[in-house]
Amino acid sequence: MTTRAKLTVFAALATALAALCLTPLLTTKGWITHAFLVVAVVAAVGAGLRRTPFYRWTVPVGQLVALFVLLLIGFASSAAVFGGLVPGPESVRLLGRVLSQGLHDVRDYAIPAPPSPGLRLILVGAVGLIAVVVDTVAVTYRRSALAGLPLLALYSVGNGLAGDQGNWLWFATAAAGYLVLLFAEGQDRVSRWGRIFRGADRGGEGGGVGALGRNGRQIGALALALALLLPAFLPRWGSGLLHPGSGTSAGGRGPGAVSSLDPLITLTGAIPRPRNVELFSYKSDNPVADSTYLRTGSLDAFDGTSWKRGSVATVPFAGAFPAPEGLGNIDLAGQLKTDVRIGPQLDDAWLPMPYPAVGVSLRDNSAWQLDTVTASLLPAREKAIKGLNYSVTALDVRPTATSLRTVPTAPDRIRDQYLNVPRDLPPVVRDTAFRVTGGAKTGYDKAVALRDWFTGPEFAYDATTRTDSGSDAMKDFLERRRGFCVHFASTMAIMARILGVPARVALGFTPGNTKGNNVYSVTDAMYHAWPELYFEGYGWLRFEPTPTRGVQPDYSDPVSAPATQPTSQPSAQPQASAPVQLPSANPDCDAKLRRTGDCGDRPERAGGADEESWLLSGKVLTALVVAALLLALLLTPMVWRALLRRRRLGAGGRRRPGGPGPVRLTDAQVLAAWDELIDSAWDLGIPPDDSRTPRATARRIAESAELDETATAAAGRVALATERVLYARSAEVDEPLAADVRTARTGLRAHAGRRGRIRAVLLPPSSAQLRWRISEALLTARLAVGGRLSRAAGAVTGPVRRLAARRRDRTRGSGDGGAGS
Repeated sequence: MTTRAKLTVFAALATALAALCLTPLLTTKGWITHAFLVVAVVAAVGAGLRRTPFYRWTVPVGQLVALFVLLLIGFASSAAVFGGLVPGPESVRLLGRVLSQGLHDVRDYAIPAPPSPGLRLILVGAVGLIAVVVDTVAVTYRRSALAGLPLLALYSVGNGLAGDQGNWLWFATAAAGYLVLLFAEGQDRVSRWGRIFRGADRGGEGGGVGALGRNGRQIGALALALALLLPAFLPRWGSGLLHPGSGTSAGGRGPGAVSSLDPLITLTGAIPRPRNVELFSYKSDNPVADSTYLRTGSLDAFDGTSWKRGSVATVPFAGAFPAPEGLGNIDLAGQLKTDVRIGPQLDDAWLPMPYPAVGVSLRDNSAWQLDTVTASLLPAREKAIKGLNYSVTALDVRPTATSLRTVPTAPDRIRDQYLNVPRDLPPVVRDTAFRVTGGAKTGYDKAVALRDWFTGPEFAYDATTRTDSGSDAMKDFLERRRGFCVHFASTMAIMARILGVPARVALGFTPGNTKGNNVYSVTDAMYHAWPELYFEGYGWLRFEPTPTRGVQPDYSDPVSAPATQPTSQPSAQPQASAPVQLPSANPDCDAKLRRTGDCGDRPERAGGADEESWLLSGKVLTALVVAALLLALLLTPMVWRALLRRRRLGAGGRRRPGGPGPVRLTDAQVLAAWDELIDSAWDLGIPPDDSRTPRATARRIAESAELDETATAAAGRVALATERVLYARSAEVDEPLAADVRTARTGLRAHAGRRGRIRAVLLPPSSAQLRWRISEALLTARLAVGGRLSRAAGAVTGPVRRLAARRRDRTRGSGDGGAGS
């Protein structure tokens, strides 16, 4: 392997190792495979372009073009032409939209973020750009030391964003890759000084170069070890220059600080790609336990971009909740007691509880902050919920359809806070709300009309759609009629506000799967969002607009039987207001799972898997294979010609290192040099003429290409040496013919012009010999196979033919004997 090839490999390796520090930024790691593939292709394109006669600055330009095409194939293949194989103008526009969505996700998501296409595009594209910069600096311009700057930038950004999820291992791998790159270039620089002499005494003067190499490696290893170990013994500072003396970082959590973890971000990241791992379990002997939602919080402010908490003010939790907002006579409501056990998979979240909760037993109340507006408990320190066991007491509120139709108007305080909608809301939202609820008179009937419309056959649950919940996403949802719970809940809440019904979006989990003995298991597949609507005297009540998900409460049935007090019957029944699409049959799927839509074979998982694993796309793989084959087909003449030239001129008269004179050439080497001169002239526009002698051919080449005296003399010497080999009784050639061929070739290139030189490199006419050789090889192979088959057939049929011949001879002999008698 040449030095430049080694540098190319090590530059790509260093970039790939440094890119590992970005893996904590997303919840899954599949995107890194895509990034490694991009790094490999960028390196291969650079290696190929450096073998061409183009200027050095064209190498990074070609690599950037290759990177852009790879991103089009990887993230915008759905808009490609010719069966999705060739990117077109629409692919560029789609890539722009994906990038715009990724920039939006960067602003909205916390670390680790869900692997949305936009975020994966940003990460893969960033790694690809760093690969181009490192390859350009370290290989194209041979400045490996400067290549550490982009590698350091990549590591610094990745580790800085990862925060506590970063690891010293990422620095170790990135530094190791950089050291390997430096070592490769150092070896090349030392080798240019001359041959390395190693004396018999490795430890003495003669082993200076080897000792230098060993010392260099020891220094590099020592520096890397100090960089890893020294920070452990240095004093720790606060947040630095921005917040001196605060003791906590700007984004950290000190005592009494509230977690910045957004439950909506967590939910939108988990729903498209559930892993079906248990997050927590709860136990309750109440008959409604199998239909109880566990709410983590609610968002009451919508600014046109996303739902947020209207007030970020919280107070330390003292063990008691304020009275449920809007609920009248609490004594008429039953109680639901639940014991919750958090598993190891849930380590940072708001506290899941049935709503409305009136009491909770925690081992450490100081670890939680209370949002007095939404009655939610937020963690005051990191991982406050991990491994937590607690008991919750909540109210079981059961209004009837009749009572909800006759509730009084909500107070002004509620209406002012929960009826706000953005001024720039798309008109389709407002128009659709009034159209769907045209015949409804009361707030309850309007809510039921919206619920019936969303759960009807016009809408479909689809977790592969865009994950944001802004106004544009709402418009897209109403036009496409496809989305998941966030879109249904957000759109119904806004429509309810437009219609005069106070509303907000609640987040949490659908009812768990039964494990027996009144124990229920909640997995990450049960993340859910739903709207809560306000009814004076009953407070906030949930509605379920998402088809095939969740459980409909009794009061959402307009003809439900009246119930003035709690009963022993469940407060929720299977959703029956509209046809639903049930999951495929599964022997392990009980009635409750079918009711909530949590059975296996969920279509959104397949879609999510397609988004996560870029390599699983058959269309992308096909496009890559076709592109690779086309590229190999186009590069074959150029590569074959370059390899043939190197083989012909490899020993064609180079001077012996340290020797007194040139190497004496063999006849085969002289003829190879002559063939190279003929083919070089052919590539540059002078076809061969086999009818001429070598000296006549050299004269023709010199005249056609208008060679100068130096190039003409070089071609003449090659021709004269060839005639000696062909016609003289004994020929001894010791001229450096390889240098003469290169001199003549330089003159030919000067005459050919830029277009001729480019054609000679990319599509050399002499490569027609490759086709001839392949045809001859195929003909030879066909004749050889035919001969072997003939011999094999003869071996099989020969005995039969000989036996038949002997029988004919005997028959003829007996006939001759009868005639003689």
